[in-house]
Amino acid sequence: MKTIRRIALFTVPLIALFLSGCGKNKDGSVPAKQDKIHIRVWETDGGIDEFIKQAGKEFSKLRPDVAVDYIYVGLPAMVETLEIDAPAGVAPDIITSPHDTLGVIVSKKLVLPTRNPGDISRKVLGACSKALTYNGTMYGYPVSAETYALFYNKKLIKEQDVPKTWDALVGWSGEFIANNPRRYPFVMDFMNMYYSVIFTTMNGNRLYGESGSEGQNPHMGTKDAIRGMEFFQSLREKLGIGSTELNTATCDGLFSSGNAAMYVTGLWNVKPFEKAGIDFGVAALPSLPGENKPAASFSGTRGMFVTAASKHPDVAADFLEFLLTPEMQQLRFSMTGAMPSIDTAVSSKYMAGFTKQLGYAFPMPSIPAMGNMWSESSETLRNIWNGADVAEEMRALNEKIKG
Repeated sequence: MKTIRRIALFTVPLIALFLSGCGKNKDGSVPAKQDKIHIRVWETDGGIDEFIKQAGKEFSKLRPDVAVDYIYVGLPAMVETLEIDAPAGVAPDIITSPHDTLGVIVSKKLVLPTRNPGDISRKVLGACSKALTYNGTMYGYPVSAETYALFYNKKLIKEQDVPKTWDALVGWSGEFIANNPRRYPFVMDFMNMYYSVIFTTMNGNRLYGESGSEGQNPHMGTKDAIRGMEFFQSLREKLGIGSTELNTATCDGLFSSGNAAMYVTGLWNVKPFEKAGIDFGVAALPSLPGENKPAASFSGTRGMFVTAASKHPDVAADFLEFLLTPEMQQLRFSMTGAMPSIDTAVSSKYMAGFTKQLGYAFPMPSIPAMGNMWSESSETLRNIWNGADVAEEMRALNEKIKG
């Protein structure tokens, strides 16, 4: 009897050790056979991972029967991976994606419509609910918003001198160049349509129309788009940029080193510029020639979606609605710097500039034709920047981005 007892005592710890070693799958998730409902969330890293983990813990306090499992998956691979995993029965309950992929993930039937879309639309910023609406149906939950604005170095330009129009920006730049030959008055990634689309928005012109859904009828060959891009072309010499290659990395470096007075970029650069010791402010974009309001920028919305393959879609939706509470939106901002998707106060002296600009922004279209726009526009921008005929280039681009 003692022998049997000793064997039993010896075996139990081994079993416990074995079970503890198998408590998680290789992908970091917890096996579904455990007592709790496990909601698997695919997200990226860089602060968002820690936010999801913390938010999951807070949600579990309200729902002790639920555990939230964070699993790292990079954004570029997320949709492709979901397509593979969903038929195999190992898909997550929740994925994240920028709103401009909405057309793709909806057409592939990878995600579910928003539960209680009316309530969610009333809760979030108007630009965010519009961004996650496709063919009249809302999908997912907007967890953060973004747009870009005008950053300015207070040591190089006085706050009262920050230009409110592009014409004023050009005028100020001439004097700055004369007194600061080794510095730049203004920089931006001119070869990236994410930013340069602002010059095509004269007189309310929009890439794929006001609704962003006119895939077969782009508006890049209109008189307003052409007139705006002619002004874009003139900036090369007026701003003293010449042949300088201004990509995003170069512009980041110029502003963070104190060698650029103004820069069009987004909230994601606040922390890096603070760390670099730059004393800066953020204002809405200057207005285009002949206009009296900030130029229209692209707005982006980061959505989180309940997958069509979720085994617990209602619980997953509960968690995503929880992420839209003021407490969670403020926590997300403090941990990631991402702009809240709801109207809630956050502690940031820069937020006023972004909030003002967001009021003049329009969502990047989420239709599949956007893939053509991204692939074709860089060459068009480069050709125009280097002196090509603007009308000819824009009309050619208009044909290429139909879809």
